[in-house]
Amino acid sequence: MFAKLTGVIDFIEGASLILDVQGVGYLVSASGRTLGRIGGRGDAVSLLIETSVREDAIQLYGFCDRLEQGWFRLLTKVQGVGAKAALAILSACPPESLPNVIAAQDKAALTQADGVGPKLATRILTELKDKAGDLNFSGDAPMASAAANKSPSDMAGGEEGRAMDDALSALVNLGYGRADAFAALSKVKQSNPDVAQDVSALIREGLKAISA
Repeated sequence: MFAKLTGVIDFIEGASLILDVQGVGYLVSASGRTLGRIGGRGDAVSLLIETSVREDAIQLYGFCDRLEQGWFRLLTKVQGVGAKAALAILSACPPESLPNVIAAQDKAALTQADGVGPKLATRILTELKDKAGDLNFSGDAPMASAAANKSPSDMAGGEEGRAMDDALSALVNLGYGRADAFAALSKVKQSNPDVAQDVSALIREGLKAISA
């Protein structure tokens, strides 16, 4: 079982690379995010590794940091999400943004990933809603805060919850991504709770937060 490989990039093609470790070439699959960060041929690199062992093959998956590796592990626990789909999701949605994508139930963001259709995106959002919030993958097990994986209406009840939902819908209708709009409104609510029941103010401040 490999946990980490350190070597020199020999070749990058598509969604994989050959990593030369003291003369032995390892074929490693990786997300576009990782491949975009590790450099090119001849560059030295260390990758965290997940190993998949099947009867007919041993497949290595590489990650530039523990955050991405942690999300890969979490995504592949969802029924129907294999390693290839998980890497595609991590290529389309940086792991830094995935807590907001899931909290906002942003199906459109996930369907940008190759091979992820609306049904699978819905399953991912449903299964991870109570598991993925403000995640910390600095250790082996993810830790989630209770507040970060709630939608605007979950975060506040009554008039405030309805105002947050209406403001979110308005920002999405203006063309902003649901996850980006959700993050902006969450930021507004935390920094200026006095506007939390005013839809117009939430939209105005949300637009400022998105543009900041």
